[in-house]
Amino acid sequence: MDFVPFSFVDLIDIVLVASIMYWIYRMTRRTNAIYILSGIIAIYLMWVVVRALNMELLSSILGQLISVGVIALIIVFQPEIRHFLWLIGARQKQFTFLRRIFSMREENKTRINIAPIVTACRDMSESKTGALIVIRRESDIHSIEEGGIAIDAKTSVSLLKNIFFKNAPLHDGAVVINGDRIVAAKCILPVTQNEVPKEYGTRHRAALGLSETADAVTVVVSEETGAISIAFDGTLHHRIEPSRLQQTLEQYLVSHATTRTEQA
Repeated sequence: MDFVPFSFVDLIDIVLVASIMYWIYRMTRRTNAIYILSGIIAIYLMWVVVRALNMELLSSILGQLISVGVIALIIVFQPEIRHFLWLIGARQKQFTFLRRIFSMREENKTRINIAPIVTACRDMSESKTGALIVIRRESDIHSIEEGGIAIDAKTSVSLLKNIFFKNAPLHDGAVVINGDRIVAAKCILPVTQNEVPKEYGTRHRAALGLSETADAVTVVVSEETGAISIAFDGTLHHRIEPSRLQQTLEQYLVSHATTRTEQA
């Protein structure tokens, strides 16, 4: 009986394939994409069986479907692929020099003014005024800013509260803050496609959606309960105590700015 030779390279090949399959599972396990992926696997297995049985007509039809499968996968899984590639580039410190080389925009050296954001969110929490505030970090979200109404004003408590006042024309949508200035208001954010608890409203889903594709920090004030939440890195930190809001924001923003300064 002849044995198939098994080398160290074959072991690496198996480990890499298993790792890729695990990443695909992680990206799709809480989304509708898992059902689409299951359908694709079922079609492929059917094609293998049909070929083994020499059913030429059906094999040809399924073969044509599979031949364009790569393009179909890119179209169907575009959000997941984008998020996956962003995770690779954003989280790996060894790629920092590449981001510096290929970055085409000037680094924002203005320190983010957290105080008015914290005060405004606390006041809006007490009055149960809904709010959605995006604080930029490194990711380019110009397309989101351009889709809103340009403001370009210094961040202040009064301005934030006036924007999100229930009857104000700009209250619907998100405010984008860059450095110490409000860049735009009434911005539309991408809504997450992942499964989330039913109590999460549109603002929470939009905050999660942005956090899945950009490294911005998004603060949400619930209009129904007044609860404050922060979305970052694909996770929604729910019901943050107003007294801890500044400390939590500093954790994401001030420490991040310090790290950038040390790397420079």
